[in-house]
Amino acid sequence: MDIQHEIVPINGDDMFIILNHPNAKFDYGLHCHPEYEINLVLGTKGTRVVGDSTEEFGDMDLVIIGSNVPHMWKSDEEENLQITIQFSSDLLKYQIMSKRAFAPIRQLLIDANSGLQFTGVEGEVIKDMILELTKMQGFQTTMAFLNILNMMATSNRRVLVSNRYDLSSIISTSKSRRIAKVCEYVEENITQDVSLGTVASMVNMSESAFSHFFKKKTGMTFINYVINVRIAKACNLLADTTRSASEICYECGFNNISNFIRIFTKKKGKTPIEYRKYISQLITKY
Repeated sequence: MDIQHEIVPINGDDMFIILNHPNAKFDYGLHCHPEYEINLVLGTKGTRVVGDSTEEFGDMDLVIIGSNVPHMWKSDEEENLQITIQFSSDLLKYQIMSKRAFAPIRQLLIDANSGLQFTGVEGEVIKDMILELTKMQGFQTTMAFLNILNMMATSNRRVLVSNRYDLSSIISTSKSRRIAKVCEYVEENITQDVSLGTVASMVNMSESAFSHFFKKKTGMTFINYVINVRIAKACNLLADTTRSASEICYECGFNNISNFIRIFTKKKGKTPIEYRKYISQLITKY
């Protein structure tokens, strides 16, 4: 799927902007932008795509998305409400964000690079806070906005993106030259056998020390990272090419087709062929 790059109507004087769309058309294709986005959809059902996650939604959908994460919402129903809050990724650079009280919000914005969904009682509370925000003006909107971020930061949430295909996100989050070097090596050699010993020696660490270091910096094991990169590449090839599952299997570095299908199905909830059919139907429908 082609990804459009949206220009968000926010300027340097704005901390955030609110876009209120009663009876939204949901006619914007898969797109991304450097700004963070909180998206609240009410009174409808349809399909949501965030990164490599494609899911059905209904009743209420509340998600925060990090910088340059591809996303779109699609629905055929005309009775709905969509409220979008967009704000610059520079928020993380504000001096006040370095204070201890803002630590949960800092972590929220880092985690948002994987797309986060809020549901249940906490989701309902955040929904009400967003609806109230749309009625405010002036300085109180800033306080209400920060309260929403804080509520999100301290609430239970579900990660949407199962595969961190965005290399720049991993590197910027870890802030480590060694992690950047290893991730770039994995990306460039994903069709080969990428061993723990090889990458550990690249950064002059033992396998055990590197394993602990990588997980601490990225929040996942090195083996899971490699698998996620391979599955993400497979998703792209299934969506954008007509290559067979067997061809894609080996192009993504899996050693046999049965292993590829098993891992792909576990990660995506669909076989490779089912995933291709689903994505194809989604594109055709909209």
